Amino acid sequence: MKKTLVILSTLLTPALVFAEGLDKKIDDAFGWATQDFVGFIFYQFNIGGVDVPWVLFPLILGALYFTIYFRVPGIRLFGIAVNTVRGKYEHTEEMEADLNIVDGDEPDTIRVEGVDGEVNHFQALTAALSATVGLGNIAGVAVAVAIGGPGATFWMILAGLLGMSSKFVECTLGVTYREIDSTGKVYGGPMYYLSKGLALRGMGGLGKVLAILFAIMCIGGSFGGGNMFQANQAASMFVSSTGIQGGYVGTAFGIVMAILVGVVIIGGIKRIATVTEKIVPFMAVIYVGAALIIIVLNISHVPAAFAQIFEGAFAPTAITGGFFGVLIQGFRRAAFSNEAGIGSAAIAHSAVKTTHSASEGVVALLEPFIDTVVICTMTALVIVLFNTEGAFNYGDAALGAGGGVVLNTTGQELGGVDLTAYVFESTIPYFSIVLTIAVILFAFSTMISWSYYGLQSWTFLFGKGKTSESTYKVLFCVFVVLGAASQMGNVLNFSDAMIFAMMVPNMIGLLILVPVVKEKLKVYLDHIKNF
Repeated sequence: MKKTLVILSTLLTPALVFAEGLDKKIDDAFGWATQDFVGFIFYQFNIGGVDVPWVLFPLILGALYFTIYFRVPGIRLFGIAVNTVRGKYEHTEEMEADLNIVDGDEPDTIRVEGVDGEVNHFQALTAALSATVGLGNIAGVAVAVAIGGPGATFWMILAGLLGMSSKFVECTLGVTYREIDSTGKVYGGPMYYLSKGLALRGMGGLGKVLAILFAIMCIGGSFGGGNMFQANQAASMFVSSTGIQGGYVGTAFGIVMAILVGVVIIGGIKRIATVTEKIVPFMAVIYVGAALIIIVLNISHVPAAFAQIFEGAFAPTAITGGFFGVLIQGFRRAAFSNEAGIGSAAIAHSAVKTTHSASEGVVALLEPFIDTVVICTMTALVIVLFNTEGAFNYGDAALGAGGGVVLNTTGQELGGVDLTAYVFESTIPYFSIVLTIAVILFAFSTMISWSYYGLQSWTFLFGKGKTSESTYKVLFCVFVVLGAASQMGNVLNFSDAMIFAMMVPNMIGLLILVPVVKEKLKVYLDHIKNF
């Protein structure tokens, strides 16, 4: 019945929404109604000739604080994180669960303590990664390097390392304060650690308000940036790579994508994790593998490329804003790519099977490393290698009317994903086909993970139950079709603003509850010290 409902809704959506030009009228009206909120979230300070989004400051400064507080956990706990994902300590947690039952704990109490769960450590990691690894790693990095030069890569890596600390804190809290019902289904994320964690510290009113705000913004983000934008970019890439024309191509593509998304999300986090644990490694191997091929083929230029990265990080030339401009471009791309401090990943990681909440926090710190330090850096390095002989000029002055770099030899303007595709295809013929597949897979995996984020927030606000969950899932599939078939720039801007606005309540909660994380980490490290 559910599957039929989802498919039916996706088929009827175009008829309900798209008379000629109606999407533009809706978008214009929506933009007028939300412009103040969007303007505030994306407000930029001009410092030294560089426009700096204010949201960067709490994200980066918060990450720096957590890094100092936990003595650089991204490096100190890296080996433990890898071993935890490998399952080295899992049998000890199972033994501990059995001991708790023998000691006389009530089953419901054990569930609250976190003995239960729905997915393993690796599945939780891939589910969260699937939401962050996407077009930002392909298109966003290209823009950052084109504007900020090779030096932006250095600051992007540093920001990724700092972001590992934020992910560790928020995902530990996600497991600590999660709820598990009688069937074993997990409900977790910032909504729960804000409401429950702050209540235990005598700030129940503040916690409830922050939790509601986070849930509302997460739902909005799931429909837009986590859904419509992904469907739109995947449809655009499909049309441009296949050459298929027609007014209903986007709609047809959206219907197919919505059916596939619906089939996965109906199964909940278990089915989502089952899919992401296969898609994410596949995507990473294809994309990183292609980058490594280019690096090996240009191995003689690698030392010069790294020299440009380090020199450009501290002594940039021809870049607007100089040193500060390069730093901001790197930090901006890292923060916007891995979403550390936003709170979204804590929802996926909350579903893990573990008796120690810090075990999943440790696993989560691998996420910014993979997303930013590995995948984003690979994209940046390939572009820098391509440009070692001056194919285009770095900096704002090199950008054309469309915002892309202008090739010195042909005058062709390339920006974002087009620049990345051109660079890869200059070494690997027909890579655009591979990139199209990668973009569609990136978009699909992002949508299914963000559907879970939005669903968790939806049930927090509107109650847990089949009717509530089915309503959200049907709406989510409808928005897949809307995103693929329409051009709603203002709607997507509003959604992006809501995603970054999630940072405000989340970061307040992290700063207040960080001592809890310290206690949980000590317990976990004591537990595994003999292994």
